[in-house]
Amino acid sequence: MKCPYCDHSKTRVIDTSHDARGGTRRRRVCDQCKQRYSSYERPILATPLLIKRDGIREEFSRDKLMAGIRIACEKRPVAATEIERIAGEVEAELLQMGRAEVKSRLVGDKVIRKLKELDEVAYIRYAIVYLGLNDLSAIRSEIDRLLGE
Repeated sequence: MKCPYCDHSKTRVIDTSHDARGGTRRRRVCDQCKQRYSSYERPILATPLLIKRDGIREEFSRDKLMAGIRIACEKRPVAATEIERIAGEVEAELLQMGRAEVKSRLVGDKVIRKLKELDEVAYIRYAIVYLGLNDLSAIRSEIDRLLGE
């Protein structure tokens, strides 16, 4: 692996750890500049195609999923690791299904359920877009339903 600091091609692994989702974190040191850095490796598995509402199919994108969750959690006391965890869990659940295609609604349902447990304001923000809450009365009824639980 090339050093991100000096672009030298000789680096050494000094520590390795594994996470629950099959990823590997490696601490590395460059032989030339002696800088240390971490790399994260995860297996590339075939995620299913998502079938959008209009019937168009597109590749599942973990980055796109995390961007949507990040927007919902913006300026909330939600750690970046929690956003990573939600995205990882959703991706793992999709992989475990073993299907070639799934409806994008399934992904949204999984995310909204996890956000509801994590942060209610982030849940409402995500729900406004995901559930199509177009006016204040729809948003208010969703908030009332949430408070009633």
